[in-house]
Amino acid sequence: MGEIQELNFEKTGVEEDEERVIPQPKNKKRWVSTVVYTLFVLVGQSSATLLGRLYYTEGGNSVLVAALLETVGFPILIPFAIYFSSRNHLSKNNPPISNQPSDLLIKSFVYAILGLFQAATAVLYSIGLQNLPVSTFSLINSTQLGFNAVFAFFFNAQKFTPLILNALVLVTVSSALLIFQDDTTGENPNGKSKTGRFVVGFSCTLVASALYSLMLSMTQLFFQKVLKRETFSTVLKMIVYQSMVATFVVTVPLFTRGEWSSLRSEMETFETGKVTYVAVLAMIGLAWQVYAIGTVGLVFEVSSLFSNVIGAVCLPIVPIMAAIFFQEKMNGIKVISTLLAVWGFVSYVYQHYLDSCKKTSGGGGGEVETVLRESENFIKQEYRI
Repeated sequence: MGEIQELNFEKTGVEEDEERVIPQPKNKKRWVSTVVYTLFVLVGQSSATLLGRLYYTEGGNSVLVAALLETVGFPILIPFAIYFSSRNHLSKNNPPISNQPSDLLIKSFVYAILGLFQAATAVLYSIGLQNLPVSTFSLINSTQLGFNAVFAFFFNAQKFTPLILNALVLVTVSSALLIFQDDTTGENPNGKSKTGRFVVGFSCTLVASALYSLMLSMTQLFFQKVLKRETFSTVLKMIVYQSMVATFVVTVPLFTRGEWSSLRSEMETFETGKVTYVAVLAMIGLAWQVYAIGTVGLVFEVSSLFSNVIGAVCLPIVPIMAAIFFQEKMNGIKVISTLLAVWGFVSYVYQHYLDSCKKTSGGGGGEVETVLRESENFIKQEYRI
């Protein structure tokens, strides 16, 4: 009887020790980081979009300047990248970074490709925002969810579930509805060729959404296959190098086309004054960098698909803010489109929640069962049960 009690006590001790095996502090830290990155995405994207609309409304007219603001703010991240990189070098848990010429060449090539994608999406988004009401622009951006699901399927082994398929249908329908909205309400900016401007804005925003989704999937693949280091400094370095390439690509036509010389006159004719003009441009650049940190951070912590989903949270935020600050009308089609897009977003989030719960229960339970099985075999051999 004593032996049985001793055996039960030993097995209970194994179970108690096994509870300590589950890395709960690490999961808690990961969720805190995810929440912080999420706030960066929400604040950065909504602020940058609304300020970009303000730039065009008050007299700004340069697409290249608006596109440049999405990338040119990267120098403010360099001190943080250096600081976190030095901390990682001092840590014993992080493996050394490979500085082989072949690895550096591959990384440089990937940074260049991602920078080109970023420059292209920045220009296309700027054209879309110039020609569309900000609420319509934001709703069309919901197609990123659909594009990203497709690219994640091919590049990141993302599985299609009923919830994801439901979300894809909803965001597709929500964007398609905008084509049938009444175009005589006077919402389109500048009041010229409203139908033509809508077609241009819709097409550019749609293509930009596809390119941006592809860029996110490629970013996740880059983290997994090339960098193979999960630190915050790698996130900052990726943003800096990628933005450096994108800034160069956008700056070249800005000078060659002569738009740079017209900025002084644009500043002088800005309706709310020169100081406001400079302040708006500075805040747009800062907001896009905050958004970049949050987006790449979510790709690093979770996945490109989840990063895109969080970006879709701005769907109900931006149209409401646009109605408040720019007096844009929320007609019936826009309301229905917003509700469908939010419904699709909820489907995405719930699927991610189910996947997270499955991984947590599956990983922890498997380790416990393995340890208990090994302990049971040892006890049987020791006591010949």
